[in-house]
Amino acid sequence: MTHAMLKGSNIPLEATAIRAVLRWTPGTDVPDVDASALLLGGDDRVRSDEDFVFYNQPRHPSGLVRHLPKKRAPEGLTDTIEADLTGLEPQVHRVVLAASADGGTFGQVRDLSLLLYDASPSAAEEPLAIFAVLPETGQEAALICGELYRRGDSWKFRALGQGYESGLVGLATQYGISVDDGEGADADPEQGNGPGNGPGNGPSADEPEAIAEPPASPTPSQAETTALPPQAPQPLPQPDPWDPQATQPLSAAQAATTGVTTGAPGDGDYYLPPRPPVPPHAPAPAYPQPPAQPPAQPAYGYPQQPSYGYPQQPAYGYPQQVQRTDPPPPPPLPMPFPDPNFTLPPQGPQFQNR
Repeated sequence: MTHAMLKGSNIPLEATAIRAVLRWTPGTDVPDVDASALLLGGDDRVRSDEDFVFYNQPRHPSGLVRHLPKKRAPEGLTDTIEADLTGLEPQVHRVVLAASADGGTFGQVRDLSLLLYDASPSAAEEPLAIFAVLPETGQEAALICGELYRRGDSWKFRALGQGYESGLVGLATQYGISVDDGEGADADPEQGNGPGNGPGNGPSADEPEAIAEPPASPTPSQAETTALPPQAPQPLPQPDPWDPQATQPLSAAQAATTGVTTGAPGDGDYYLPPRPPVPPHAPAPAYPQPPAQPPAQPAYGYPQQPSYGYPQQPAYGYPQQVQRTDPPPPPPLPMPFPDPNFTLPPQGPQFQNR
């Protein structure tokens, strides 16, 4: 028969070995839940840190209290504590069954319940008791779900549901678990304690959480520095052999960079020949340029007049071109005489005698 437990109620236990199973419904916004057990003496404190059985210390030295791995059941996830009550030392008066929320509070955990089973091999699969654990404020990060305690020569179970906003570290510290300085003393009372936040593994309360800084870029040693390949000298543009400015000697820096030096022919160095002299009578250009002003043409007896406002153009042929000559210039050509056989072409009425 299964007993539905209420907060504060208790039942006697006839079983000599008990399996306490925490069960809840997982989800994307639901923190993970961890089960733990504390073995307390007559002063309600642990005798040593070894009396605390949890995920980082899953087995008591006596082997009588054990933390089992999580399992997935059809009803949800489970985390289990097993205890052999008859073999426990007389100094152990109570076994507290606790739960902690990793990365959240129990206000986010759905359908949390504690199921008590007979752990003997011949026991039935039906639980002895079931207790729906409900947080009081929803901000609790750790809960005492129930306890197994001695009553004379027998054991009993009591449903509790007592919450701790300080998490598993605060709960364990209250029962005498020593927490290393700087590791477990500053658990956030609003946060749960999972595998990374348990006793001895959490950050210090008086010490702010260190902010990770990016590692500094390592400075390579001389032996580790990769040598760059030598750069090939960049050749200078080849000068024009006939440019007088290009025949200037190279500077020492240019000669050392390019490997080109000046010297006399036959020295094996790059040599720019001197510019040949200009011949005394150089040939005239193939296309002479017209003079700035064409020479005057004979008017053949008529006074030279502008033709209706237009600038006067040569009457016949092309303007005389001046041939380029070397100094001294030749004497001017004689004035040509009119050809006696020359006749005017047909002219307009303005040139006819009337």
